[in-house]
Amino acid sequence: MLRDRTDTRAALWRVASGQRGYFTSAQALQVGYSYQAQRYHAQRGNWQLVDRGIYRFREFDTLPGGEDDHLVRWALWSRGRAIVSHTTALSVHDLGTANPAEIHLTVPPGFRQKGGLVILHRAELAQDEIEEREGYRVTTPVRAIIECAEASVDQDAVDSAVAEALDRGLTTRRVLLHAAQRLGARAELGTERALQAAQ
Repeated sequence: MLRDRTDTRAALWRVASGQRGYFTSAQALQVGYSYQAQRYHAQRGNWQLVDRGIYRFREFDTLPGGEDDHLVRWALWSRGRAIVSHTTALSVHDLGTANPAEIHLTVPPGFRQKGGLVILHRAELAQDEIEEREGYRVTTPVRAIIECAEASVDQDAVDSAVAEALDRGLTTRRVLLHAAQRLGARAELGTERALQAAQ
């Protein structure tokens, strides 16, 4: 049975609205847009081609967006396997002075895709180290801090993130130290320095 075009668009809009207007070619296909129809909508300007197999409804350009809208694109690019992390996660949580020029993502060890515009870190994250956001996932404030300490990010950025996380009641000294110890010696050292600076 043929689907009404309005119903098809509404179905795709529902998917995209939970992803800040972004959607994949596979998601469009699933609701009823053939590859030929997808090309048509991209060529007509109804959809913006963001990356290979990733589109965005043009209407979302005129809507007020968040500073992290672009992170949804990378979640879709990774097929939902990437988690925003490190200094990018600190920025999402508005912690400290980190202002990353690059986007940092943590992916599973077996992840094969390459992204020239992102820095990939490979690790298995526990569920309690991840927060769900609209259209993407991000490491928790504690995980973001300790992974930055472990990656030897500028100590001032780690210090300011720790001070703000403690001030805002997002964590405690004990929780931070325990998490850093599990990650390793470099994470522990950077976290200890930040905690001393916060005294």
